Amino acid sequence: MPIVYHPDYNITFMGLEKLHPFDAGKWGKVIHYLKEEQFITDGNIVEAREATEEDLLMVHTKRYLNRLKWSLVVATITEIPPLMFLPNFLVQRKVLKPLRTQTGGTIMAGKLAIDRGWAINVGGGFHHCSRDKGGGFCAYADITLAIKFLFEKIEGISKATIIDLDAHQGNGHERDFLDDKRVFIMDVYNRFIYPGDGYAKRAIKRKVELDWGTEDSEYLHEVELHSEGTLNEVRPDIIVYNAGTDILDGDPLGGLSISPQGIIERDEIVFRAAKRRGIPILMVTSGGYQKKTARIIADSILNLHRQGLIGPEVLDAEGSSSLVTSMMRTSVSVGSALTVV
Repeated sequence: MPIVYHPDYNITFMGLEKLHPFDAGKWGKVIHYLKEEQFITDGNIVEAREATEEDLLMVHTKRYLNRLKWSLVVATITEIPPLMFLPNFLVQRKVLKPLRTQTGGTIMAGKLAIDRGWAINVGGGFHHCSRDKGGGFCAYADITLAIKFLFEKIEGISKATIIDLDAHQGNGHERDFLDDKRVFIMDVYNRFIYPGDGYAKRAIKRKVELDWGTEDSEYLHEVELHSEGTLNEVRPDIIVYNAGTDILDGDPLGGLSISPQGIIERDEIVFRAAKRRGIPILMVTSGGYQKKTARIIADSILNLHRQGLIGPEVLDAEGSSSLVTSMMRTSVSVGSALTVV
C-alpha cells in the first residue's frame, strides 16, 4: 500500500508533548486502528525516511535551519515553552527528528502518488511553515518540499494543485508559491483564527472563508463546489490534499462544527474528484486536536477503500506489479527521502 508511516512520527518526551493541544501520538493510533481492521500490516506499508539537511535545503534557507539549532526558536514554533530550557541535542532528537521523518514521508508519498495514482502520508501537512519561517507546530515545509521535488526530479510533472481543508489558513505553502503560476491553491478555513496572514492570502486562487460553527451541510457544499471548480479550472499533474481534522465539532482550535461523518464525506468528495479525472492525489493528515481524530482518520481511509477510491495496484500487462516496483524504489533510498527515484 502507498501508505507512508514510521513509528518515529510520534513525539514522546517527558510528557512535554502534552503541553500542546496536539495529540503527538495520533499517527501511531491511526496505524493501530487500520491494523485492527486488517487493512494494513507492517509488511505492506512504506516506511518513511527522515529528510536530511540536503533534502531540506531544496526549499529551506541555511539560515532558517541554523535557527532550529536554538531551543528557544523550536519552543516558539512548536508552542511548547519549556523546550527553551532543554539542550538542543535533545530537542533535535525528541521533537525535530519526528517532524523531519514526517517531512520525508510526505516527499516519499508524492513520488508514490505519481507511481500509483494515490498515496497517504499518515503524518505531515505542516502548512504553516514556509522556506524561512516556521510556526503553528510546523517546523518544516513538507508540502512545498514534496511539490518542488516532483517538479525538479520527475519528468512530466509541471503543475500541482493544493486543496487545503485544514481549519486554518495554509499560509506556509501560500508564501512559498506566491509567485509560482505552476501551483494552484484552494484553501477553505475559519476566517477568524490563526494565522490570519493577509500577505499569504494573495496566493490563494480559490478562497473560502468560513464563519464560526459552520456545520456539515454548508461545509460539504462548499468543498464539493470548489473542488470541482478548482479541478475544472486547471488540470494539475498532482493534487496535494491537506486533510486536517481540526474542523471537527469541539476542536479547541478549529472553531467549526463538522461531524465525524462529515469529515469522512469530505475526504471522499476530494478523492472522488481526483479519481474521476485520473489525477494522482497525495493526502497528508495535518491538524486535529482531539483524541478521537485518529479514529476518524482511520475510518475515512477505510471508507475510501470501500468506495474503491484507494486500493492495491493491479498487475500491468507484463505481469509485474507497480506496487512492487514502487516499494523497491523506495527501499533502495539511503539516508535521504529525496533519493526515492
